[in-house]
Amino acid sequence: MANQPDANDSTQPHLRIQSVTIYVRDQDRSTRFYVDKLEFTLAFDVRLESGSRWVGFSPPDGFTVLVVVAPEATSEEYGRIGRTTGIMFVTEDVAATWRLWSERGVPFQHAPRESDWGGTFTVFADDDGNEFALVSFDAVTREIEEQRRAAAARLEAERRAAQEMEIAKQVQARLFPQSRPACRTLDYSGICKQARQVGGDYYDFLNLGEDRIGLVIGDIAGKGIAGALLMANLQANLRGQCAVAWSQPRRLLQLVNRLFYENTANSAYATLFFAEYDDRTQCLRFVNCGHLCGLLFRGGNEIERLDATGTVLGLFSEWDGEIGECHLQPGDTLVLYTDGVTEAINDAGEEFGEDRLIAAVRRRAGESGEALSRAIVREIEAFSSVEQYDDVTLIVARCVQG
Repeated sequence: MANQPDANDSTQPHLRIQSVTIYVRDQDRSTRFYVDKLEFTLAFDVRLESGSRWVGFSPPDGFTVLVVVAPEATSEEYGRIGRTTGIMFVTEDVAATWRLWSERGVPFQHAPRESDWGGTFTVFADDDGNEFALVSFDAVTREIEEQRRAAAARLEAERRAAQEMEIAKQVQARLFPQSRPACRTLDYSGICKQARQVGGDYYDFLNLGEDRIGLVIGDIAGKGIAGALLMANLQANLRGQCAVAWSQPRRLLQLVNRLFYENTANSAYATLFFAEYDDRTQCLRFVNCGHLCGLLFRGGNEIERLDATGTVLGLFSEWDGEIGECHLQPGDTLVLYTDGVTEAINDAGEEFGEDRLIAAVRRRAGESGEALSRAIVREIEAFSSVEQYDDVTLIVARCVQG
């Protein structure tokens, strides 16, 4: 049809007929008519504050509700009972519906006939004499019905996508660490606030044995489902290879890189910060694979930046990098984070930035790792009033007296 809005145009405002009112004498009798004879669904049966009762029935397509109201006998609406309603029900097979409803006692004025507009029609009445037309599809109604079905299919697809996304969210939530390996001299915690239901940021805590734990944070090149799948791939590779090369961080990341490279698209890669902490010696060995620098707050105001020691993972078939090493003293705090922390923006277009992150850590120097990580996220949320566009993920680890 000419000048019809595109049913797939998401810019078109949602508009449909919600309900049509029919005046009847006995709503209970009407309920039996519409439910038992026409096989409509009872949509609602409510009594308003005014005391009037509204009963709604939905035809099989479920889009428009027929509301039956019993007006006062002295009202103007009461005089409308038993008239032609002007309402037309459309069906693919008028003759079949006519036969079925006739067998159930629905009164028709005549058998189906050809109409002037090229379709087939008949007229029936409810128990109060309200008349309705029953018509077949013609060119116009067929196109309208096709649009309706396309809209219904789109809504169903959106419903299923939302359901699948919720399942993916629950699955990914289980990929983040559910517990923390015991550590006598390190109070540590991690947090991830995703911009979407699923995302590509990753953090993990690994039990490396012999009083050593692994602190891992990564950022996948990608968001949404694509990023989440790559994140799961990276996590599986890292955890799997830990069993083989847990004592050799460099060898470990070479194996992880190889698997990540072979199992992902050419453009897929991840930045990663891997730290191995020895609970006995308080020694921290780390490899920074193209990730943002780790911030190590020493007991005073001094900050050490643990910069990149190797390239990103998954972009090249071979990976190599250096191992950094430092010793932690009680009161030292290590902060690892993704770019969603420092790149969160406010209404003025300003980024949260490293300076604000450093100030937030210093203000809460004596707090636990968990309290500090949550406080930082709250500050980011308060700073950024615009919609979050990237995952906010960080690990905070404080060295404590053993």
